[in-house]
Amino acid sequence: MSVQDQTISNQPNVEEFLGKIDLFQHVPKESLQLIDKRIVKRPFKKGEQMISEFEEAQGVFFVSSGIVKLTKQDEHGNEVIVCIKKKGEIFAEAALFSHDGACYPATATGLQAGELYYLSTADLEQELLYSPELAVSIIGYMSESLRDMTSMIRDIALLDVYTKTLKQLKKLSDRFGAPRCHAMHIELPITVQEFATLIGTSRESVSRVFSKLKKDGIIEVQGRKIVIVDWCQFCSLFHPTL
Repeated sequence: MSVQDQTISNQPNVEEFLGKIDLFQHVPKESLQLIDKRIVKRPFKKGEQMISEFEEAQGVFFVSSGIVKLTKQDEHGNEVIVCIKKKGEIFAEAALFSHDGACYPATATGLQAGELYYLSTADLEQELLYSPELAVSIIGYMSESLRDMTSMIRDIALLDVYTKTLKQLKKLSDRFGAPRCHAMHIELPITVQEFATLIGTSRESVSRVFSKLKKDGIIEVQGRKIVIVDWCQFCSLFHPTL
């Protein structure tokens, strides 16, 4: 994000927004006020790239609205989705405490138009020196992110495609789903190919699982919206250890 692209926000709801993010739940109000003075707000469009994994890391981002996908390139130049971020979530936090010249851990692209808050790593690291509560929160958040990533790698390596697909549908339901009667509607602008990269498999494999789930009356696919027709029946498919 270049300096000329940045727009400093003077809106009074920035501090309120930060206070709703899990990372800042137990941070003193004084620290939030200092961050508020340093934070920068900017809109992004669908398909717009905010940062690149080949770009020097300079800051941390908070999603105010919209949806952002984080991707990596494989050795063939193909895009692999690492994770998807929604309102109130953070990305590029791995840029903290990195040595000079370190790049961002992934490329961030808008899946759904919205707004971001940006805080330079220098400003955030400076604030950590004066706020032990914020430092503890950052360490806790990064630790939890590492555990989630470890679980994801384990699932990709050990589970079959059918089970991985079910687990990913459950995760997307928990984060993006909208319950209606007995059904769950997941409206997320990703293709079957992008879904496949989330679980580390091929589009053809996911399509076969989707076809089976549709045939069994578990899901319906309406454009880029997935509807889990009967939530109770869907949940009954899970093995107790999942």
